[in-house]
Amino acid sequence: MKRAAWAALLAVSIHFVGINMAFGDDSALADRIEHGRYLITVTGCNDCHTAAYAEREGQVPESQWLQGDSLGWKGPWGTTYAPNLRLSLARMTEDEWVFFARNLRARPPMPSVQLHKMHEEDLRAMYVFVRQLGAPGDPAPVYLPPGQEPTTPYVLFPSPPGSENPE
Repeated sequence: MKRAAWAALLAVSIHFVGINMAFGDDSALADRIEHGRYLITVTGCNDCHTAAYAEREGQVPESQWLQGDSLGWKGPWGTTYAPNLRLSLARMTEDEWVFFARNLRARPPMPSVQLHKMHEEDLRAMYVFVRQLGAPGDPAPVYLPPGQEPTTPYVLFPSPPGSENPE
């Protein structure tokens, strides 16, 4: 076997040994993954972060979950897109995710206050679930500031009363 292949095999082995040491056994890890799956499902993460999830009434294969969406959310703040959470969490450690979730200040329609109020063990279970989903996929479109017209489909939010620009 070539040196790179041995190195990859060693890295994977160390990763799984580390997981088993952190969780004690496979059943503890499986419980955390299942709890994370439950939380992702009932908190509505898929509604925005999984393409066509709402339109298909949740009938989207789990292999397609949380890869972001090109549907924009346009309002006075500009146009936001639900990012690919697999990519986001792949770039973070579990502790970094917990810190991020606790401090997130996102543009609408992201309900970041819900993340702030979640128990730490729930955030950690979500992290483990998302990370085990597999290949991250492609990034969602980037935020567009007010005045820029999106080229993707979007949901238009009305301006709050009194915030219209008189001309």
